[in-house]
Amino acid sequence: MKTIYWISTLLTAVYLTWSAYSYLFSQAMIEGLKKFGFPNFFRIELAVLKFIAVVILLIPQVPLQVKDWAYAGVGCFYLTAIIGHWAHKDPWVINLLNVFLFVVLVVSNIYLRKLNA
Repeated sequence: MKTIYWISTLLTAVYLTWSAYSYLFSQAMIEGLKKFGFPNFFRIELAVLKFIAVVILLIPQVPLQVKDWAYAGVGCFYLTAIIGHWAHKDPWVINLLNVFLFVVLVVSNIYLRKLNA
């Protein structure tokens, strides 16, 4: 059970870290967010929130209620990304990745609950 929890949590953390880093330093990602119509400060805000979520999810001593908020926030990231990419008519592979990552996040949350039951 611990193995499934840590693999799913680490996959989530790796993607969030890459995504946050890209929001800050990848010109392609910065331009992509502009095409969605987001203001520049929102890109930075999302990056910071993703880095915070990674820390919260990876540190075992963080209280479960705080982790709940992190899971909810990351879930919102994925769901709004799915809706945004669908509305923007981006390639379906992008949404397939977002759905996969959302499922991995849910698995992480389920196994966190099982480990703390």
